[in-house]
Amino acid sequence: MRSAVMDEKKAAILQEIPRLRRYARALMRDRDAADDLVQDCLERALLRMESWRTGESPRRWLFTIMHHLFIDHVRKVNRRGEAAILPLDAHEALATPGMQAETVASREIVDALQAISPDRRAALVMVGIEGFSYAEAATMLGIPAGTLMSRIARGREELRALLDDQARRRTIRIVER
Repeated sequence: MRSAVMDEKKAAILQEIPRLRRYARALMRDRDAADDLVQDCLERALLRMESWRTGESPRRWLFTIMHHLFIDHVRKVNRRGEAAILPLDAHEALATPGMQAETVASREIVDALQAISPDRRAALVMVGIEGFSYAEAATMLGIPAGTLMSRIARGREELRALLDDQARRRTIRIVER
């Protein structure tokens, strides 16, 4: 007889779990912490099942247990401080994104820049990489602005051709394998 009563009580407690979870999430505002609170509440309820009067809904009793556990949690946090997960800086991350493709592309660009004529390369680097205006770059290189613009235009064409050729060769290598 005692076993049947205990089984009824356990079944009634299990029916309250969705409501307990909803309440715990409202209290804790964190899903994992709320689940921990529900688990602690259920453990305490199962250990003290004899204090619940048979015939009544366990909801009030369970919510009272949960509320007391929540207050205990808040007091503990106030005394000890809450544990916080600090975000990792990029250099501290455990996994880093692969940079092989970027490294290959960068290496190809540097190689292509080295392959074009020095005067075109200087014009491109001054304006495209260093960010100088055409007038500033022309003055620094000691050439007229029109000559600078011509060198930049021809340098870009030469770079495009070299990079397109390298991309074609890379594609051919992949297809041949």
